[in-house]
Amino acid sequence: MNKEQEKIMHSNQGFIAALDQSGGSTPKALLGYGITANDYNNEEEMFGLIHKMRTRVITSPSFTSKEILGAILFEKTMDSEIDGKLTADYLWENKHIVPFLKIDKGLADEVNGVRVMKPMPTLDDLLKKAVKRHIFGTKERSVINAANPEGIKEVVAQQFEVAKKVISYGLVPIVEPEVTISILDKKEAEDILLKEIENNLKILKPSDKIILKLSLPTVAGLYDKISKDPHIVRVVALSGGYSRDEANKLLKKNKCMIASFSRALLNDLRVQQSDDDFNAKLKEAIDSIYNASCKK
Repeated sequence: MNKEQEKIMHSNQGFIAALDQSGGSTPKALLGYGITANDYNNEEEMFGLIHKMRTRVITSPSFTSKEILGAILFEKTMDSEIDGKLTADYLWENKHIVPFLKIDKGLADEVNGVRVMKPMPTLDDLLKKAVKRHIFGTKERSVINAANPEGIKEVVAQQFEVAKKVISYGLVPIVEPEVTISILDKKEAEDILLKEIENNLKILKPSDKIILKLSLPTVAGLYDKISKDPHIVRVVALSGGYSRDEANKLLKKNKCMIASFSRALLNDLRVQQSDDDFNAKLKEAIDSIYNASCKK
């Protein structure tokens, strides 16, 4: 583990930029950016266009370590280059921003009100490559759609099982059991989730470190106490479908949480914008998310 990067993630003011749209979500991300399916002929061209978009974001003068602590990458982004450097190296060496890697392969069908992660048979190979690519940590996402104790227990157990594998490679996992913001029993699901996280933290080794990425809670401050657990590097919030303004408003009420936003960060960016307009829109988004993440 890079100790300087750990210190940044634990102590610095700022937030994590989620730039990790993968195969299934890439067309939607491109469409939001102003690129339709008619603008590319195959998957290779599609991924080339999304890398150009991410490169434009990362190289923007608005995208700096003064406000952004880390960035989560998709595997193809990690394997690609920016200005002749692998993306993670560019982030750290040129921007002093900590690189993370999305490692899950998507979600299984819903059972017991949850969607666990699909099997990851090549996880060891991916983690070995992440180490070689100078990645600091990983991110793996599950989804909770109901306050089902059995389902939530399974989600958290799987998340921590994967987390321990990640830790064995010297990386810091972002554990992300997302609670869907629109469900009627969201508060009850969050209460169950918190207890399961607490139970699983107890079985980690003293030196094990994780980052929690959680939906903004129904009850503000729900995760304040758990954020002080010695295993927790940081507790970060996903926007989960809220508008940026609403997500920022909720985030300000949670003292222990900083943002790890994707759509809420990139929503106003368009391929047709001039560089000046693009950079201005990106700065506006970054400034607002940073201010919501910084607690006085």
